[in-house]
Amino acid sequence: MIRLAPPPEPPKFDEEVRRKGIAWLESNPSVKRPEPFWSSALPALREGFQYRCAYSTVDTHMGVVDHYISWKNCRETNPTLAYEWSNYRYCLQLVNQYKSTRDERILDPFEVEDDWFEIILPSLQLVLTDRVPGHVLDRAKFTLEKLRLGEGRDDERIVAHRQSWYRRYRNGRVSLQDLDDEAPLIARAIRKQMAITAHDEARFDS
Repeated sequence: MIRLAPPPEPPKFDEEVRRKGIAWLESNPSVKRPEPFWSSALPALREGFQYRCAYSTVDTHMGVVDHYISWKNCRETNPTLAYEWSNYRYCLQLVNQYKSTRDERILDPFEVEDDWFEIILPSLQLVLTDRVPGHVLDRAKFTLEKLRLGEGRDDERIVAHRQSWYRRYRNGRVSLQDLDDEAPLIARAIRKQMAITAHDEARFDS
């Protein structure tokens, strides 16, 4: 996970999603599943998250709308959250399934800071850093475990994605600047490794 800024609400969101959704809820007060008017906002959400899963940072054009507060948990108290832009995150389908209804037990990508997580080379495992504040440490560990993002619980498909980008970089097919856009955590891991190597070489030369 990396630091993310909430993307701006699309111009037609209020008309095409929020108002339609609220009107539909008023006409269907006992509904078990909400009508997915949010589907029309998926392209804007995808672009707003720069085509990367908010939780895994995997680049994808095949992500889904994740309701940070799930329908099951907002249905009785605040059902209109199903149609609220600020409640949407862009993510992989498999991550959305892992998250399920755990909601606020999972770190919100919008509260994460850049230095809380890092990739370890060459294993490409995602781990917590010592920069994670104590008041969110348990949630950070829970997030990695339940979303299968790291700390030894990494989903093999997510690891395979990391391996693909790292292999392409090592083979000279993509640059470090490309990784900044497509796989930023891997880019940071490589730069950290390069800095350590340069430091060690400087010490040896001296």
